[in-house]
Amino acid sequence: MSPQNRNTQNSESTGLTPLFEFAEEKQTSVSSTIPQEPISVTDLTLHLRELIELNFANIEVIGQVSNLMQPRSGHVYLTLKDEESQLPAIIWKSTISKIRFKITEGMEVICRGRLDVYPPQGKYQMIINGLEPKGMGALELAFRQLHDKLAALGFFDPNRKKPLPKFIQNVALITSLSGAAVRDFLQVLGRRTKRVNVLIIPVQVQGDGAAREIANAIQTVHHLALQRPIDCIVVTRGGGSREDLWTFNEEILVRSIAASKIPIVSGVGHEIDVTLCDLVADVRALTPSEAAERIAPEDTELSRNLLQIQYQLDNSLEKRIQFYRNRLSFLEKQSVLLLPERMVENRRRAVDLFEEQLERSVDHRIQMSVQKISRTAASLEALSPLAILARGYSLTETETGHRIQKIDEIQTGNFIRTRLSNGVLKSVVTDIVAETK
Repeated sequence: MSPQNRNTQNSESTGLTPLFEFAEEKQTSVSSTIPQEPISVTDLTLHLRELIELNFANIEVIGQVSNLMQPRSGHVYLTLKDEESQLPAIIWKSTISKIRFKITEGMEVICRGRLDVYPPQGKYQMIINGLEPKGMGALELAFRQLHDKLAALGFFDPNRKKPLPKFIQNVALITSLSGAAVRDFLQVLGRRTKRVNVLIIPVQVQGDGAAREIANAIQTVHHLALQRPIDCIVVTRGGGSREDLWTFNEEILVRSIAASKIPIVSGVGHEIDVTLCDLVADVRALTPSEAAERIAPEDTELSRNLLQIQYQLDNSLEKRIQFYRNRLSFLEKQSVLLLPERMVENRRRAVDLFEEQLERSVDHRIQMSVQKISRTAASLEALSPLAILARGYSLTETETGHRIQKIDEIQTGNFIRTRLSNGVLKSVVTDIVAETK
């Protein structure tokens, strides 16, 4: 097979124009537009730019993201590379806002866009208009990235979920008025009960700005709850593709549901559809119809439950009444109730007995105290200086009352007092004679 045939076959399979086939077909026209005499670098670069931009206006490139940068301008600069080559690329800020997942270093991506030449540096680069991860849909990757981010912050922790009130009377329903979800919800709710009031907050449920609109509706319900009671909020819509349901995977709405002080029931899509709003909501309903079932038990079922409770209360009261009847009958047969005066007499005799015991105890204590005092007095009497004087001894003191024990403590001419057993002698010292040993 000739090179031209091989390239023709490749172009049919890829939908792209082979490079060397293009060069063969365009060689005459290209060479005719370039002057034969020497030209400037700028002219050559502009010719190449025109050539590249004309023939690579819509291409797809598979590569690995490297050298990822996002300056304050909001544009993203990166390099697409494989094992042998590299391609500089740019994603303008307006395009970045449409990409739902986060681009990370080393990610394998399929990029759509066009080639461009930057004349000041003479380099060609790719202007990316859209991209998706290789082997995985962009929405699937965006879902996983945001799920992991919010899960790490505890948004899906069962312990933070609020229980629904036992009996719900006022519900705020946030949904689209044009969808089947609002009809299904109201029909199921109307069949089950007549006691629940529904306040409908109409919103968009898909498309740009829908997530913010639903988040604002949740805030509106909180303001209304300051004036009227609202037991719970139901956020719902019917089924659809992942793209249709993407509103309920946007971070602004997930955070709004997590921050709600009023319990929220999420009933989005069909049973197989799972959104981040379902995971963060306090209660997840598989469908809009089940959302109505979760917030309102049937009136007939409630009546049966009330009858059962009434039966249990009657039975419990009857048993309690019978218990106290039996207890009263038992007490009526007790002697204390049959002959109450006998109880008084028994208590009176017990008091008399205690009185006798108390008197005997007091008398015994008094006798013991008297004996103890007598013994103590005798001991003190034996130790008293007066008792010593009674046996013929005397006590000599100075005129000031200081007891004299040695002759060194007085001098001749001093006045002294001599204490005897029956009185005191006052005298003057005329002579002091020391005892010779």
